[in-house]
Amino acid sequence: MLDAVVISDIHLGSPNCQAKYLVHFLAEVRRGELRAKQLILNGDVFDSIDFRRLKKHHWKILSEIRKLADQMEVVWINGNHDGSSEVVSHLLGVRCADEIVVESGDQKLLFLHGHRFDEFISRYPFITWVADRIYNFLQRIDKSHSFAKFAKRRSKTFLRCAQKIEHDAVKYATKLGCSVVCCGHTHLPVANTSGAVHYFNSGCWTEKPCHYLTVQDGVVTVCSYTEEVTDEILNTGERVELPVPLSSVA
Repeated sequence: MLDAVVISDIHLGSPNCQAKYLVHFLAEVRRGELRAKQLILNGDVFDSIDFRRLKKHHWKILSEIRKLADQMEVVWINGNHDGSSEVVSHLLGVRCADEIVVESGDQKLLFLHGHRFDEFISRYPFITWVADRIYNFLQRIDKSHSFAKFAKRRSKTFLRCAQKIEHDAVKYATKLGCSVVCCGHTHLPVANTSGAVHYFNSGCWTEKPCHYLTVQDGVVTVCSYTEEVTDEILNTGERVELPVPLSSVA
């Protein structure tokens, strides 16, 4: 059994949320096909606290989270899109926090969304808004999400921001005596084990393939939930073995 499964940046209410796939992923966790002691929602579960934007499968995700909370510990870490933690906690009956430290094996792991280290969004809110609109538009016109991912990875501003978040998160984890730090926010899956403190990012559920983290005995793995895998589940209902290691993702 895994110590934890970690997902972030679902952005319920966004047209780019891969909600159908996430419903099946969470159902696999609930049925024990991906057995875990804890589910960590590492920020930006909502795109905004405007429930009128939620579609049928978005509500199914919230239903699955409520069911999971009856079976295992579910922790919701606040992201910059999530709004009031009191609303979230009351809605789903889960514990909310700005950050948590989890012991796994002989390691101490820090989980936080990472937006606190992103100075760009506070300094340049309008530019951030425009960039988000362009990114979302590219995702909508290209179902493979290749254009959006290419634009993101070619943006020097985005890359500098992602690197700063990683640097500051590692520095903060070091102060807390943690050997691992796991963030979300950038939508970019990362596994950097080169330093004394290992840094991981759980990616997102708004572009394909979607990503998540698993934690077992102090070891963190970045995994993908691919379109091919979930299409098989949607079409046949058959079990498909997970996770898929990051190294095998194109």
